Amino acid sequence: MNKVMPLIRKELRYYANSAVAYVVGVVFLVISAVVFFSANHFVAKDQATLRDYFGFMPFLFTVIVPALTMRSWAEEQRQGTLEILFTLPYSEWKLVLGKFLAPFFLTAFLLALTLPVPLSVLPLGHFDIGVIVTEYIGMLLLLAASIAIGIWISSLTRNQVTAFLVTAAALLVLTLVNQLATLTALPGWLAGAINYLSLSYHVDSFVKGLLDSRDLLYFLGLTSLFLFLNERSLVLRKWR
Repeated sequence: MNKVMPLIRKELRYYANSAVAYVVGVVFLVISAVVFFSANHFVAKDQATLRDYFGFMPFLFTVIVPALTMRSWAEEQRQGTLEILFTLPYSEWKLVLGKFLAPFFLTAFLLALTLPVPLSVLPLGHFDIGVIVTEYIGMLLLLAASIAIGIWISSLTRNQVTAFLVTAAALLVLTLVNQLATLTALPGWLAGAINYLSLSYHVDSFVKGLLDSRDLLYFLGLTSLFLFLNERSLVLRKWR
């Protein structure tokens, strides 16, 4: 981890000096707060639950994550600095981890900034703190998988706009694909397979406060898969 920290700091410095990170942060916090207090009519519902709030998060991430990952490798390729990275004493895995952990730490920080929202309504009902903790764990796992997908897509193009659009489309499809099984009369095995691919299907357990090992394995496996694909794409590019 110590060997990866210089790469993480380099990426975090970029975010600190970039207007994009601040715009993304403000948009994320404002929209999440508006959704909680207005769109979901929390007070009117008179229910001690945050399901609607966290249930909207996957859709918000389809915009937030691509905005933070689009430049990850695309900008390095456009500027020709990727070759310089290959000359540094870092393996491809360490380069990938550096690119992955920086936006993950940033988005985890933004997620932590939403804590005042649920805390502000705790006196209004008998909330289960364990459920809220589980919901935040689910959001972190969803962020990890989404970021891994985003930086892999960024490694396939030199254009940041292309990386943003493809990542947003991919995350939206993976979020909504389970609706296909709900709205159509599919065979049970096919509906199960489609549901298994869906991000929202697996995050739904966390939103309900359930910590299911199958969902944990899904997110950890998906994150590992796309980090592996990212590392392979760097290896192929290095030897071209």
